[in-house]
Amino acid sequence: MKKFYSGFVSLVGRPNVGKSTLMNCLIGEKIAITSHKPQTTRNKITCILTREEFQCVFLDTPGIHKPRHKLGEFMVRSAENTFNEVDVVLMLIEPTEEVMELDRYVIERLKNVKTPVVLVINKIDTVEKEKLLAVIAAYSRLYDFAEVVPISALKGSHTDTLLEVIRKYLPEGPQYFPGDMVTDQPERQIASEIIREKALYLLQDEIPHGIAVEIMSMKKRQNQNMVDVEATIYCERESHKGIIIGKQGSMLKKIGSTARYDMERLLGTPIYLQLWVKVKKDWRDSDFLLKNFGYDKKNI
Repeated sequence: MKKFYSGFVSLVGRPNVGKSTLMNCLIGEKIAITSHKPQTTRNKITCILTREEFQCVFLDTPGIHKPRHKLGEFMVRSAENTFNEVDVVLMLIEPTEEVMELDRYVIERLKNVKTPVVLVINKIDTVEKEKLLAVIAAYSRLYDFAEVVPISALKGSHTDTLLEVIRKYLPEGPQYFPGDMVTDQPERQIASEIIREKALYLLQDEIPHGIAVEIMSMKKRQNQNMVDVEATIYCERESHKGIIIGKQGSMLKKIGSTARYDMERLLGTPIYLQLWVKVKKDWRDSDFLLKNFGYDKKNI
């Protein structure tokens, strides 16, 4: 009987280094939301890759940073708690010869980790090959990485090599999830994240971090191939509310139509999406509201 290998892999790194892009690339489907703005991922997201001889359960974690509010603390703790729970940790960096301060901060956090840590140099399509050697040397001086794998998550370059490296560290074990399952995220959660992603993409820099999205209801219409979704976008200030709605509702319409497109692909059915905007002052520092929006300490 052929041996089967299975295990858990955590993707860690500072914000905006390409963790979610890499996970979507490895899975072959868009599960984690991405944007060019840091701290896009707020919760641990589980994605599953099943091949003939192995199953790999990826945990895409929030970017590790120095938190400035309770939401930030939740995000960092949720990333750090995966370090010793998995079989391999992938630390993602960008190819800069100078080790960035936040990367040093992440390495500091990894100092007592017993799990093998693989350094994944992402975005190699942005530098010349000669520079990579200097990057590898600079980071290897700071930490004894089990392996170093240069990739481009955006272009899909060398991701097969990365999978081969991961496979080496997976123990013999059972298939934890059905072969056709790519995530354990509920549809509601993915839908709310899609709306947040579109808002991140379309809104000004200072607003997106202060928004949360709650799916109020998601129901299939009787005798119709249509799902009705009602969602509320929460922001922290009255002035932000006006910007999210836009002139005569133009921005909200734009967020809704771009989100609907991705949600229809996700659910495989037409969507009727209704969006509202409400103000919840300083929700990122409220334990009650954080829990309400799905950032519950008990789930870390």
